[in-house]
Amino acid sequence: MGRSARDHPLRGGVRTPRPRGAPIPRRAAVSKRRVTVLRGGMATAGLVAAMAGVHALRRAGAKVLVPVARDPYRGEDFSLIDSDRAGEVRADDGVVLATRECGPADAPVTVVFVHGFCNTMESFHFQRRHLEQRWGPQVRMVLFDLRGHGRSGAPEAQRCTVRQLGRDLVRVIEAKAPDGPLVLVGHSLGGMAVLAAAAQYRALFEQRVAGVALLSTAAAEVASAGLGQLLRNPTLDGFRMAVHTAPALVQTGRMTAKHVIAPILHVSSFHGPVSPTLSRFATLMIDRTPVETIVKFLKAIELHDESAALPVLADIPVLIMGGKHDLVIPFRNSRALARELPEAELVELPEAAHMPQLQFADLVDAALDRLLLRAGVVTGTPEVTGD
Repeated sequence: MGRSARDHPLRGGVRTPRPRGAPIPRRAAVSKRRVTVLRGGMATAGLVAAMAGVHALRRAGAKVLVPVARDPYRGEDFSLIDSDRAGEVRADDGVVLATRECGPADAPVTVVFVHGFCNTMESFHFQRRHLEQRWGPQVRMVLFDLRGHGRSGAPEAQRCTVRQLGRDLVRVIEAKAPDGPLVLVGHSLGGMAVLAAAAQYRALFEQRVAGVALLSTAAAEVASAGLGQLLRNPTLDGFRMAVHTAPALVQTGRMTAKHVIAPILHVSSFHGPVSPTLSRFATLMIDRTPVETIVKFLKAIELHDESAALPVLADIPVLIMGGKHDLVIPFRNSRALARELPEAELVELPEAAHMPQLQFADLVDAALDRLLLRAGVVTGTPEVTGD
């Protein structure tokens, strides 16, 4: 009787141990050498790709100078959001989304934050603190981790799409903010999720959404420049293939792909002098994002086109904000949004890159205050913030 499939030595079945000192069969030795060579090749390619990506960013104008004299955020407690009310929402495909809530249930408005690619809800640390301090019981906040990010569950590859993120956002709204006016704040991939929700749930936006903030994001054409161009390289393509065809290489590929992606995202997050504490905080979010999540979403970001959502926002107060030095989603994408939404407030931050909500939190906070006032969901006067 032949050996069953489950007993195949490459499928984890019953194996006969090789006696100590016995020679390795030639086919096994060749296979082992092939895997070793491929691992080495992937690692070398990853190093070269990472260096090339960072150098490309440097040539394009990326410049991060870490000050050595004084760190204004030394001692900053970034665990603020961890103390908020924790919850879970199950998406339509069963993926569990981790949520946090703060503020009274009967507040006049709920602000929902949607974070970006390779970030977590903690990337809105400063905005969550500011809105509570500035508006008190007038504002309730809901934050959540995108699928595959932070504390949320890992999705299947085919469910890593921008349109699915839009559906996830609406599920969070239905579960955590089922009534009352909403202001949606989306950064980067989170902004794309907001647009995807608008395209699929027009009635929700017409009836309940009082304001939208689109930070460092785009409706389309991400693949032609920025992140899509920088991260389109053979190393990541090789990792995608390894996931499906060569499981023995996945662990090596995981670290190699991480070494490609992390330096690119870190260098592109900030511009000019940056607090070392902020730099470490952003790097930690990137490093904790599973590389499988990164690779799965890259193609979705490249193919993303939610231009059809823009007419839905035409009659809603909108804030569009981006950094002049953003090489992930260049500011021209913000201008393109503003051309389609002429009533929106367009803000270009002259010293910012892709993470203005961290590096220039006071400017983002002030812009959100203006949005809340324009939306008519809070009462008070805007505070004057210097540039």
